[in-house]
Amino acid sequence: MATGTEKGVEHAPSVIQAAHGPAACYRELSRFPAVTRAALRAAAEGQTFLLYTECSRPDPARRRLLRFGRHYSLRRAAGPEGLAVSRTALSAGIHNQLLSQDSSTGQRRAVLERCPRQGHELLQVWDSGGCSHSVDLTALGKHGDVYTEGPFACLSWSRSETRLLYVAEKSWPKRQPPCPWDVPGAAWPAAEDEDEDEEGKQFVYHEDWGEALSTRSMPVLCVLDLEGLSLSVLEGVPEHLSPGQALWSPDDHGVVFVGWWHKPFRLGLSACSNRRSGIFHLDLASGCCELLSAENCSVCSPRLSPDGQRLLYLEGVVGGPHRQCLRLRMLTWQTRQTVTVLDVVQEPTEAFAGLYIEVLPPQCWAADSRRAVLGTPQRSRTDLLLVDTDASTVTNLTAGSPEGCWELLTLQWDLLVATCSAPHHPPSLVVAVLPPAGQELPLGWVPVEDTPTVPGITWKTLTVQPPCNGHGPAAQNTQAFEALLLSPSDGIPPYPLVVCPHGGPHAVFDARWRPSMAALCQLGFAVLLVNYRGSLGFGQASISSLLSRVGEQDVADTQLAVEQALHREPLDPHRLALLAGSHGAFIALHLLAREPKRYQACALRSPVSNLPALLGTSDIPDWRYTSLGLPYSFERVPCAEEVATMLLRSPIAQAAQVQTPVLLCVGARDRRVSPTQALELYRVLRARGVPARLLWYPEGGHALAGVETEADVFKNCAHWLLQHLGQPRRDGTGWHSP
Repeated sequence: MATGTEKGVEHAPSVIQAAHGPAACYRELSRFPAVTRAALRAAAEGQTFLLYTECSRPDPARRRLLRFGRHYSLRRAAGPEGLAVSRTALSAGIHNQLLSQDSSTGQRRAVLERCPRQGHELLQVWDSGGCSHSVDLTALGKHGDVYTEGPFACLSWSRSETRLLYVAEKSWPKRQPPCPWDVPGAAWPAAEDEDEDEEGKQFVYHEDWGEALSTRSMPVLCVLDLEGLSLSVLEGVPEHLSPGQALWSPDDHGVVFVGWWHKPFRLGLSACSNRRSGIFHLDLASGCCELLSAENCSVCSPRLSPDGQRLLYLEGVVGGPHRQCLRLRMLTWQTRQTVTVLDVVQEPTEAFAGLYIEVLPPQCWAADSRRAVLGTPQRSRTDLLLVDTDASTVTNLTAGSPEGCWELLTLQWDLLVATCSAPHHPPSLVVAVLPPAGQELPLGWVPVEDTPTVPGITWKTLTVQPPCNGHGPAAQNTQAFEALLLSPSDGIPPYPLVVCPHGGPHAVFDARWRPSMAALCQLGFAVLLVNYRGSLGFGQASISSLLSRVGEQDVADTQLAVEQALHREPLDPHRLALLAGSHGAFIALHLLAREPKRYQACALRSPVSNLPALLGTSDIPDWRYTSLGLPYSFERVPCAEEVATMLLRSPIAQAAQVQTPVLLCVGARDRRVSPTQALELYRVLRARGVPARLLWYPEGGHALAGVETEADVFKNCAHWLLQHLGQPRRDGTGWHSP
């Protein structure tokens, strides 16, 4: 684990050879693995524990993620840290694995795999004797594909370790084969064999849950009984709900799940924690389905305590900002009474800024069933917080650490397994023993896989204070916001600056490892990641302050951060560029129109440029209204005044002012921001003689995710910046002019 400070990494060993171009630099910095899952198993009378982790990293040769597992041994030892760590086996590939989950005792592991030859989904159970069960779910035909990621996915063991609970797509009627007259020699089917009802349903439109969830329409709860060797789709879930995030009740006699209302129709669920949902209990004997949470809220992440007496979950309001500050709620299982453990934070304090996560860690409870640990943005950091559910108190376990982003993987037997990273430090895997209540600090972290810091990069957090001007409620929010500045440490200033306002807009740039940003630094650029007012981690009041002020407050904050960075730091005011995506690209386009000679280059991903055009094309049309302070309802029809307001706030309306060369990168399958937004903008810029280039990714979605796509987007963006800002001289004496 790194021991340096934000100011420099001169002590760090060099792990990367100098790269000679954007592609090579990005490829080298992307090779550090990310840990996606961890599980512990107790052995040797509780003094030794086996740690299993699953990791992934890009595999450019195969154009996919390389996925593999690792095994470690943890032994309680004397000393302040209390643990000794050793790796017990070489890494092993898990290429075809889609989902896995260990039982509570660690004696069984369920693995969902895709058979490469037939494409079937196989659910296998492994124990000390090998593979004890292997079920071809596809061949059984009781449901569609299993949900392996996203807000619905789960794989849960019963406490008896004899049943598995998961979520899959409902089985839909299959399309009929071609008509007989199209197949030479084919016979006409007998009239009695025809199923006219099914045939008439094969092309019925089924709504889905939007961007990144286009194959998620009607989830169903499924149970595999290992003793009875049976697979069943559970009945009793109300028809107006889409179930997910399921787990077994304490007595194994029921199922607890989150149900999302999908009537009158579904709105996009990805990155939107404001959809109406509830926590339900389905009694398997009676089929009775009981609502456990409040009636009109948005909830997620039910987590049952080890003693089975407490259910922890997150709760927010329906509608409004697509992401927000959430409450932490707790239900006592026997009495069904619910209390608020942590409430919404309007104004952050030094000790606690609020909860902004979309999901709780899978294993977050301490062994005492009283304390819980979770990770959440706290301003421009993501820290691990210890929550005492009885006292409703919060202790920050990682405040002040040199790593700016901590993520909890699992907490079992009071052993914490986490990853930590920083803008100059790829993720390291660490473990710690959770001390008794009241003695948690200082916490002694022990490195398991300690990744060295990357040379040539420094970073710091800049605090930006907006001016107090104007009138009304918006003018009252003058809370300071932040920006992260990454700079080269081995070049000669002043450095060209790449400005990055984040998308969302209700998101945050925390101080984590980002290969693309580190690569820009190694190419000679400084990078400014702006958390304008409205970002997560700074209180609900900051989030709400942006409503009705998009295109104004966020744009002004970004430009203010740029001006203050130029004033404080060794940066070149004549070599400025913008790099952003989605709503961040919306901000960037406004800046290009308002400051036509300020920026020399701009590279955008999935840009928002025409707000009224998104009403009929985006999976979240409600956000178009909310962002401008307008009320939304499902039956709402846009009126001329609202469309005019949206157009006036759209960058496309000021496109005639843009002079800066613009690169546009879009995914043809983007459901959040239609790629036609970029196409319209591209045509306008080209017609007016502004240098513009459009990259169109046929299989890309809004995030432009995927090994090949991400690498290509970075390479083209970096080349665009170098082309229009100039190239650093190889002797280190400055920059060539473009």
